[in-house]
Amino acid sequence: MKNQNLFVALRAQFPADLDATAVETDNGLFYTWRDLDHATARMANLLASLNLPAGARVAVQVEKSVEAMVLYLATLRAGYVFLPLNTAYQSAEIEYFIGNAEPSVVVCSSKNFGWVSKIAFSAGTAHVFTLDDDRTGSLLDRAAHFSDQHTPVHSEADDLAAILYTSGTTGRSKGAMLSHGNMLSNAVMLKDYWGWQDGDVLIHALPIFHVHGLFVAIHGALINGSKMIWLAKFDPKLVLRKMPEATVFMGVPTLYVRLLAEPGLTREAASKMRLFIAGSAPLLIETFKEWQDRTGHTILERYGMSETIMLTSNPYTADARHGGATERRGGTVGFPLPGVSLRVQSDDGQALPVGEIGGIQVKGANVFKGYWRMPEKTREEFTADGYFKTGDVGKIDERGYVHIVGRAKDLIISGGYNVYPAEIESYINDMPGVAESALVGVPHPDFGEVGVAVVIAKPGAQVEADTVISALKSQLANFKIPKKCFVVAELPRNTMGKVQKNLLRDQYKTLFV
Repeated sequence: MKNQNLFVALRAQFPADLDATAVETDNGLFYTWRDLDHATARMANLLASLNLPAGARVAVQVEKSVEAMVLYLATLRAGYVFLPLNTAYQSAEIEYFIGNAEPSVVVCSSKNFGWVSKIAFSAGTAHVFTLDDDRTGSLLDRAAHFSDQHTPVHSEADDLAAILYTSGTTGRSKGAMLSHGNMLSNAVMLKDYWGWQDGDVLIHALPIFHVHGLFVAIHGALINGSKMIWLAKFDPKLVLRKMPEATVFMGVPTLYVRLLAEPGLTREAASKMRLFIAGSAPLLIETFKEWQDRTGHTILERYGMSETIMLTSNPYTADARHGGATERRGGTVGFPLPGVSLRVQSDDGQALPVGEIGGIQVKGANVFKGYWRMPEKTREEFTADGYFKTGDVGKIDERGYVHIVGRAKDLIISGGYNVYPAEIESYINDMPGVAESALVGVPHPDFGEVGVAVVIAKPGAQVEADTVISALKSQLANFKIPKKCFVVAELPRNTMGKVQKNLLRDQYKTLFV
């Protein structure tokens, strides 16, 4: 029976010339495809030597490095389950993840070894290694003694490959279980849908503890045999310098905003690029248009989740399933990807007509197996006919484009009326001098909940809170108008650039009570 191990599929697409450069780093290092093959073999042999139980989890909290990517690939190669952890997580969070996932192996930065190993050993983890971003650490010291030849472990498509913990902004974090088949189906489909071609070079400037950087970007490059220009951290000036050597860039919206702040971003600078992709947070229409004006390129916005990898995308070329549409439309996340079934339903499970807002539900080979050790939660999140309830609220317009209106948990019910923050935010963001806004619901004695708008002004601009609210009153129904507006220096964000509305709700929860 064919080996469905994701590593095998990625390795099969390495170019014939294994001595060509696979990864070029921002500190002058070059890794060939042969280097990746041999390094993953050594690390897989090390893992195999530990006599780990079948399905053992390898939990990893390290800084971004090519060796960290090698560890991910080696974990797949050896048939174990990769568990990436955000480098921002502190001891209480790490204690929860290790306690919940019960990894057999934990890999951490040397500077954190003291407290991480204590948590890991207390939880019963047998092996704790270190890995640093300067090619040092006990993991590499041990792996160096093993053979650079290794036969990848046989995996079925349904075998578990990775567990990604969701952010946990409401209640306990949940571990989304992704199989080899989930990830391979998505990688193969995106290779075609985004027009990956010979000679493509990816600028990799994202963290690798998240779906976007770890799966979408790395899988995309590897399954096309494409070189990566590897940046340990996002540096807009360095990205601009590397654009003439590259063709593809993937970023979160804040990266595009920072690039737009660089005078060097011109049509000339971006002339060799083929594709700019945005995701992980909503892209403001202003950023979308300014990027078009400055570079001549139209950003391709797409939509995915930890539980599903990619679900929808604006078209790269003509999408025959949608009347040959080729337009990348700002403010939308495009069409459901081939193999993905997407529908919008009411709270009582009724299919909604075009343009009506409701809960987004999806089905497809990319949709995860369920939540780690949470069978009841898993059952709750799937419909009787097998659709996953994403928790996102949106609509499908008359041309088939999907619009995300917000998260279900961000919905504000004020005096019995539904208020969708994204709608109000779009009006505020269009006002003179406004850079960005966030609307959150807070408790109110009369209305149950009311909206509070939090606004950032553009550099050098003056925005008055009263002016924002009075301008909205001339445009929107009264129940949608925020009861308060605050102009602040910045919005709280997570590492992927998403605004952390839970922190804003917490900050303003006592305003009216």
